[in-house]
Order: sequence, then C-alpha cells, then structure tokens
Amino acid sequence: MSDHDPLPPAEMLARLLGPAGPELTCDACFDELDRYVELELAGRDADAEVPGMRAHLEGCPACAEDHDSLAAWLSA
Repeated sequence: MSDHDPLPPAEMLARLLGPAGPELTCDACFDELDRYVELELAGRDADAEVPGMRAHLEGCPACAEDHDSLAAWLSA
C-alpha cells in the first residue's frame, strides 16, 4: 500500500477510535522499549509487565518500526 492508497474502512475506524485499553505515549514507549523487547525475547509476558505498550505499537507506525528493528537486532 502506498502513502496515497486509502486505508480499509475497518483499519481507518480502528485508528480513529484508538485502543480500548491503556496506551503509552511515544516518550513512554521510547523509555520502555528496550525492556519490553527483552521481555518478549525472554518469553515473558511483556504486555502484562509493560501495560499499554502493545496498544501503542499497534497504533504508532514509527514506534512499531523501532520495536521491530530492535527485536531483529537483539535476536540476531
């Protein structure tokens, strides 16, 4: 999908409504991202230990990209 393609209606609605539960800010995400990824890679319940991170990553493409890059780097 290019930057000019419209989002599917369900995804657009989900972005407009936001997460149902708590969500971190980008600053809080940045502060907790290392710990969150390390918990994930250790097989622990990162979502329980860092509430709101998953919701933020699902709604913030920039932070999700940081997460994916860090996870790939640490697991290499």
